[in-house]
Amino acid sequence: MIDIVGRRYLYFLISAVVILPGLIGLLVWGPPEAAIDFTGGNLLEVRFEPGMRPQPAAVVTLAEDAGISEALVQTAGDTDLVLRTKPLAADQRAALLSLLEETADGGLTILRDEQVGPSIGAEVGQRAVGAVALAVLGILAYITYAFRGVAHAVRYGVAAILAMLHDVAVVISIQVLLAHFLGWEVDSLFLTALLTVIGFSVHDSIVVFDRIRENQKTLRRLPYDVLVNHSIVQTLGRSINTQLTVALVLLSLLLFGGVTMQHFVTILLIGVLSGTYSSIFNAAPILVVWENREWKTWFRRRPSRA
Repeated sequence: MIDIVGRRYLYFLISAVVILPGLIGLLVWGPPEAAIDFTGGNLLEVRFEPGMRPQPAAVVTLAEDAGISEALVQTAGDTDLVLRTKPLAADQRAALLSLLEETADGGLTILRDEQVGPSIGAEVGQRAVGAVALAVLGILAYITYAFRGVAHAVRYGVAAILAMLHDVAVVISIQVLLAHFLGWEVDSLFLTALLTVIGFSVHDSIVVFDRIRENQKTLRRLPYDVLVNHSIVQTLGRSINTQLTVALVLLSLLLFGGVTMQHFVTILLIGVLSGTYSSIFNAAPILVVWENREWKTWFRRRPSRA
């Protein structure tokens, strides 16, 4: 049988290796730059002749050619495009419009060209943090109640929350690295992806915990760490197959969904993979560490040999 619980500290170390570089980068480089969703900028809405509208990815490339990075491009109807950018200098605006007109062969109509404020402000961010805190309390209360027939039921809720925080830390760490090396900014889609990861994270952990609860009724003579490992192995195939289907869909979107979805799908894919890992290699092993009170021996010196 695969010994996952017996190698729990190896898996904890792997998690630390993934998370620490981004957290160190956060201290050294500072928070990732916020996108125009949070800072505001220019909004340009243009209309093309039927059949002449370029793809959003092509417009993003045109914006980069005009010296404009991180433009957000959306389609509207069959002929319109909406571009949100950071505040533009006069030469940048002129260059962008010139490139768009060349693409449209002159058949371009400007519907809106104005300064806009941030679509997502500090208040929305604060509400998101509050919603996550409320969700954490709700998850803890629900799992504790659902596992009330098991000894130390609250531990299951705490372990699920720690696994969820692990996934959040992984996503934030990767975002810091992507922001520094690729220039990917924090926008509304990143916030959406992060909240989706939080909601998705606990699912697999509960499946493993439920199997532990069932096995405690029939395999009560087994040592707790052996029982937990047996439960993880029993659910391993289901967990991997379930997450693999989601990961394959996200991978397809990442490869063929276009540049406008690249950041969102990348963060979501990282979060899903991290959620699968944490539910198998972190959440249940945390229960074993807690049951054995292993922290009492972490810093204890081993007796020296004569």
